[in-house]
Amino acid sequence: EVQLVESGGGLVQAGGSLRLSCAASGFSGFSFDEYAIGWFRQAPGKEREGVSCISSSGGSSYYFDSVKGRFTTSRDNAKNTVYLQMNSLKPDDTAVYFCAAAFRGGVCHRDAMDSWGKGILVTVSS
Repeated sequence: EVQLVESGGGLVQAGGSLRLSCAASGFSGFSFDEYAIGWFRQAPGKEREGVSCISSSGGSSYYFDSVKGRFTTSRDNAKNTVYLQMNSLKPDDTAVYFCAAAFRGGVCHRDAMDSWGKGILVTVSS
């Protein structure tokens, strides 16, 4: 199973920016560029929801409505890392953020993911 480790979270004021990273390893004979990566988040008392996904090549990405125009996902397959640039942050963005991997995946949904990181907390103060 792929191991995923998120970093870059923390406390930021509303309107500020953060960049999360997701470092991947343990591909069991496959390569990182065979995995689509998704970002998801879970606020206290709420269900885990989608944020964005990026294809295995990085050629296409998808964003959920709540973050469109503010968040951007990218990947560097040479570094086995995916990034989530978060701009114009709002208090409603406060959550634990998870990255997840889907082997040769094409659907941006939490049920389609094969492996998950442990998550990292992002707190946006008003």
